[in-house]
Amino acid sequence: MKKILLTLALLGGVALAQTAPPAPAPAPTAPESTTPAPETPAAPAAPVSTGDPAAVVGKVGTQTYTLADFDQAFRIAAARVVNAQGIPFEDSYLAEFAEARPEFLKQFLRDRAVTQLAQSRAKVDQAAVDQQFEEARGNFETDEAFAEALAATGYRTPEDLRAELGRQALVGAYLDSLQERFKFGDAVVAGYYQLNRDALSREAEACVKHILVPTEAEAKAIVAELKGGADFAKIAAEKSQDPGSAPQGGDLGCFGPGQMVDTFDKASFSGPVGEVQTVKSDFGYHVLVVTKRTDAGVPPLAEAAPLIRQQLSGEAAQKYLDSQIARLNTEAFPEVVTLPVSE
Repeated sequence: MKKILLTLALLGGVALAQTAPPAPAPAPTAPESTTPAPETPAAPAAPVSTGDPAAVVGKVGTQTYTLADFDQAFRIAAARVVNAQGIPFEDSYLAEFAEARPEFLKQFLRDRAVTQLAQSRAKVDQAAVDQQFEEARGNFETDEAFAEALAATGYRTPEDLRAELGRQALVGAYLDSLQERFKFGDAVVAGYYQLNRDALSREAEACVKHILVPTEAEAKAIVAELKGGADFAKIAAEKSQDPGSAPQGGDLGCFGPGQMVDTFDKASFSGPVGEVQTVKSDFGYHVLVVTKRTDAGVPPLAEAAPLIRQQLSGEAAQKYLDSQIARLNTEAFPEVVTLPVSE
């Protein structure tokens, strides 16, 4: 879909698999001596993981997290990066991200710290989580198709997805409650608007959903189904060849001009809003709908005010959250997640 589709995937592999620097030229030889030179002690090897799934990778408060916990989160995070380029996840891609594992451990433990805070301060609507899971499952005709889609997005089992949906819902409820604590009046918002007009200026943006299929005949058949009242999200989940957006009902989110291939870009920014369009690209045929489009420039205060309030409350909530995380005793063991270098 995106122009950077395969380029980033390949560049990512190159960046993470750095080649060794050229060997330095030999130093000039010194005159022979009868006194043996002292041996230079070898540098200690960096500790690496033993691969034990039960090994502790970190502690947050009184709770410990194992390599198995970390690997599951890392797998999902890597899959999101790959899926963002329109590529289904495979285990082989994990090797390309191996050098990022110690750094990701910091984020992993921070996320678990936030989860711990949320568990004591918010409640998850389990019925809503179950409904979200069932809706995701309902987009696929068979368990096999659902399992294949899960694997392509980094999840090993349906229960892994259900658990992650629950965790995200809990954290989301907690973060929303934090933001609701911080309120800003009209005068503050108006003052921020006047002082930050340049920063508030935006580029044109289009929000689009699409269904990608290989042939024009398939695209025409889908258009006919949609005109007959078929559900766009369900068709996308069942038939779209874009693994990054199919599980989201074909939703690509919002993007600026020039981020998509030319024909798709033209339809997104010049075509009608809310109507079905069909365009061809190197990836196949796209049945798309522009759900929203905004013009470039500074939005009026009435439109910008909710966003300003959200930003101000978000910044205040972030400072509060950081202070709460700092109160938790967090300890990381990056050597446990560092993989040995292949020779």
